[in-house]
Amino acid sequence: MNETSPAVRPPAGPEAAPGRIVLLTTSHRVAPGLLSWPAWQALRGADAVLCADGAHPQLPYLREAGIAVAQASPTAQELVDACAGGRTVVVVATGEGEPALTDGLARLAGSGRVAMPDLELLPASYDLPGARLLDLVQVMDRIREECPWSSRQTHEGLAKYAIEEAYELVEAIEAGDRVELREELGDVLLQVVFHSRIAEEHPDAPFSVDDVAGGIVAKLIRRHPHVFGDERAETPEDVKEHWLRTKAEEKQRTSVTDGVPLGQPGLALAAKLASRVRTADLDVPVPEGDGIGYELLALAVRAEADGVDPEAALRAAARAYRDAIRAAEGAPAADGAEEDEG
Repeated sequence: MNETSPAVRPPAGPEAAPGRIVLLTTSHRVAPGLLSWPAWQALRGADAVLCADGAHPQLPYLREAGIAVAQASPTAQELVDACAGGRTVVVVATGEGEPALTDGLARLAGSGRVAMPDLELLPASYDLPGARLLDLVQVMDRIREECPWSSRQTHEGLAKYAIEEAYELVEAIEAGDRVELREELGDVLLQVVFHSRIAEEHPDAPFSVDDVAGGIVAKLIRRHPHVFGDERAETPEDVKEHWLRTKAEEKQRTSVTDGVPLGQPGLALAAKLASRVRTADLDVPVPEGDGIGYELLALAVRAEADGVDPEAALRAAARAYRDAIRAAEGAPAADGAEEDEG
């Protein structure tokens, strides 16, 4: 600003104490007006409250509470001068956090030629756990509206990516790569948010990511009566029994095989069916027949009974096979090579 604003004009008279600057930060992921008690104390006790953004979402709530807020963008020196005489000035930071102002104050302090006010960074509101998910929803909404590729996508067109991302997540888990795991979890989460955003546009049966989240929250509560209700579960087996029983009641299924996706990889499918049989305490002999298919079926059922994931075991063996091939070729070992398991 070229001229000192009345809101930041230093008091007349001899200099006294250098005063105090409070930089008040807020989270845009929390509803405006929900500020901490120290923040309200600082605002009510300030000699001046400034904000560079006249459209800052907090301003209507501050003014409703009787806090006079002046729209001003003081320089570092102007702000220091405004604190002369022991005054307290609160700066309601914009979303960027006022980097130019804080850099200017740091330069003044480093010069050693200025009596600096006390500088306090006061977070007035904090992100709640999961708050960054709101950012993801907002970003996805904009991409859907403005990106030429994303705006044309459908559930059907994106289906293959969900499968690919799920496999990449499994690979990161099996490789034990924490950085890759975090990234792949994000890619899987993106699929959920993307499909939910597309679903909002359905002409007859729209739903949003809030509906998706609300549905899974309700399901988790229903299927954990030992956590949210009066039932008891002492072992993981008890929990699984609760889960399958409530699931059967919800779906009104007539067979333990209902809901098992037949399109999944063969070993995983066989193991899933064997798990359903074992959990339901059914006596179902493994079918016998000629051919490798029946042999693989028997191996998958045996692996499931022994607590081994046959798909993961075969992938580990396949990676060992890959490394043997590369060794025979004289090629270096591939990244993420693992020992055999199972």
